[in-house]
Amino acid sequence: MLLKMPKKLLKTAHYIELGSYQHWPVLLPHRIRLYTYEQIPLFLKENPYITDGYRAHLTSKLCLKSIFILSNETVNIWSHLLGFLLFFSLGVNDLSSVLPAAGANREDYVIYAIGLFCFQVCMLCSVGYHLFSCHRLEKTCRRWLALDYAGISIGILGCYVPGIFYAFYCNAFWRQVYLLTVLSLILAIFCAQVHPRYLSNDWKMIRMTIFCCVAGVGVIPACHWIWLSEGFASEIVQLFLPRVIVMYLIAGSAFLFYATKIPERYFPGEILFCLSFVSLCCDFQDLMKKPFS
Repeated sequence: MLLKMPKKLLKTAHYIELGSYQHWPVLLPHRIRLYTYEQIPLFLKENPYITDGYRAHLTSKLCLKSIFILSNETVNIWSHLLGFLLFFSLGVNDLSSVLPAAGANREDYVIYAIGLFCFQVCMLCSVGYHLFSCHRLEKTCRRWLALDYAGISIGILGCYVPGIFYAFYCNAFWRQVYLLTVLSLILAIFCAQVHPRYLSNDWKMIRMTIFCCVAGVGVIPACHWIWLSEGFASEIVQLFLPRVIVMYLIAGSAFLFYATKIPERYFPGEILFCLSFVSLCCDFQDLMKKPFS
């Protein structure tokens, strides 16, 4: 059934056949339309289970305009953009009210700012990729994809910073060793992932190595912290270890959804349902990475 719309708006609406949606009335700006999976360029064909609602062949200006239209990237764009604004406001509140009330020193402010900054970079890079993935130039799309990967890596590594700082608060040597290691990895991985050849076949092993480093670098200081805290019987280990495990489980489940293309694999064509579910899982993972959560 068609939506009831004023006649003036109805005249400017484009009725586009989009898979299971039959006729979907969408108000589109000039020179922007939606495509099916079969109609988009080859470099955009990553998920055959999302059958329609694609933006494509757009200039940078039109990519920015497309943020206000309903497409299969709408949930991804706005969930990360609103998430960025939410955590930015919470971060300002924490820095101006919560930390001073808790008697935080200068180091607390620095560590909090580093963790929050890495998390916000992750959100903004994701917004940029989902917004400009429809660019008419494949080179631009791939650059934004590399930035998205870099943002995810920085976000994950950034959440290690406050954990390491406070886990080794009474052991200055190991605290500095692990903090310098993580901060060096953040810089090195960002430079590698924005390199023009990062997504090429020649760098396949490098990509795998980077992924393993990002996922596993937090395990080493965690195990060392457990040992220094006198093992699993320690009260502080029993308090915080479950939270670390839950964080890794959520991150692993988010990756599993991404790799197996669930739930869209079982609901092809159901754009809004699938993207809302996947975005919710990814954003819940991001929530777990917020410093001092």
